[in-house]
Amino acid sequence: METGFSENFWEIIENLEYLNSDEVIQLIEENKHRAVSFPENMLLKQILERDKAAGVVKLSQISDLEKKHLLKDRVEKGDFFISESPDLPFFRDDIASMENPLFALKAGDTRVIEYVSNSKGQQLQTTIRPAVGIGRATIFDKDIWIFAISKLMQAKFDGQEINNAVEVSVSEFLKVTNRGDGGNQFVMFKEALDRLQGTTIKTEIETGGVSSASGFGLLDGWEVVQENNKKIPLKVVIQLPGWLYRSIQSNEVLSISNQYFRLKKPIDRRIYEIARKHCGNQNSWKVSLEKLHEKTGASMTLRKFRMAMNSLSEAKALPDFQLEYDRASDMVTFINQDDAVKADMAQQKVLEVLKKSQLS
Repeated sequence: METGFSENFWEIIENLEYLNSDEVIQLIEENKHRAVSFPENMLLKQILERDKAAGVVKLSQISDLEKKHLLKDRVEKGDFFISESPDLPFFRDDIASMENPLFALKAGDTRVIEYVSNSKGQQLQTTIRPAVGIGRATIFDKDIWIFAISKLMQAKFDGQEINNAVEVSVSEFLKVTNRGDGGNQFVMFKEALDRLQGTTIKTEIETGGVSSASGFGLLDGWEVVQENNKKIPLKVVIQLPGWLYRSIQSNEVLSISNQYFRLKKPIDRRIYEIARKHCGNQNSWKVSLEKLHEKTGASMTLRKFRMAMNSLSEAKALPDFQLEYDRASDMVTFINQDDAVKADMAQQKVLEVLKKSQLS
C-alpha cells in the first residue's frame, strides 16, 4: 500500500466504480512528478472526477451496445395481452422448438437443412425444407407461434376448452410483440403466415408421449376471418400442427420474458431460448462455444459467432440471464437472474453450510 495517505483515502479508492487499480496508481505517480504535488484531498478529488468521467464513458458504451442488440420498447409496462389473468403473466414457448433449430436466422434462407440431434439416447435425423420461392420461416415469424401458444395456455388456465385453431387479433399481436402498427406490418404478418405454412419438417420430434415421424408444416393452415375495407387483415384463425398442439396439451412449454421481443438480432433470440431451455431453474449453465454454435443452427463461422457472443456479453442485453464468455477456455456461462431462482440457490447454500457445521 502507498504510504503517506490516510485509511479514509484508501477506503474511498477501494469503492471506486470504474477506475481500476492500475489507473489509480498511474494518477498517483503523475501527482508525484508534478512540480507541486496535490495534497491528499485534492488528489482524491481528481481521482473521483476521473472515476465519474470513466463512468459516463462506460455507460455510453453500454448504451451503444444495447442499441445494437435491443429494439425500442414499444409496449407499456404491464400492458400484456394476458393481463386479465394475473396468475399467468407470462408468454410461453414450446420446448421442442427451443431445443431444435427449426427456424431460420436470416430472411430469405432457401437452404434445405439437415441435422442430427440426440434425444433419450437416440439419434434423430431432421430435415427442414423452405417454402417454395419465399424461404424458411424465420425466428421472427415464430412470434406468431409464441402468441398462439400463450393464448391457448391462458385459455387452459381459465378452464376453457381448447383446440388447435386459434383466433388472432393482428393488431394485438403487433402490439404485444413490440412491432409497429403501420400497414406494412399487416402485409408482413401475412407473409410470415405463408412461410410458416410452407416450411416443412421431417423429423421424429416427440411431444405428449407421441412421436411425429412424418413430414408436417409449421402451420396446418390459416384464414382471414375479418378485414377492413382496405383488405387489411384484422383477425386471423391459424391452425397449429398436431405435434405442437400436443405439446400445449401436455404443458411441454416454458415461460419466456416479454423482453424477448425487444431482441433485435436473430442470433440473440436463438441464444435466449437455448439458455431458457437448458438453464431452466438452475443457478447457471455452462457450454462450450462450439457446442452452443452447433445448437443455434447458425450459418455464420465460429469466429463470427465468437464475436457475436462477446458483444452480447458486454451489452448485457439478454433477458433473464447474464451471459459470460471466457476467452481462455472458450466457454459460455449463463447465470440465471430470476429473483426466485437466486433466492432458492442462496437458501440451498445456507442449508449446505448448516449441514456441514452439524457434521463437524
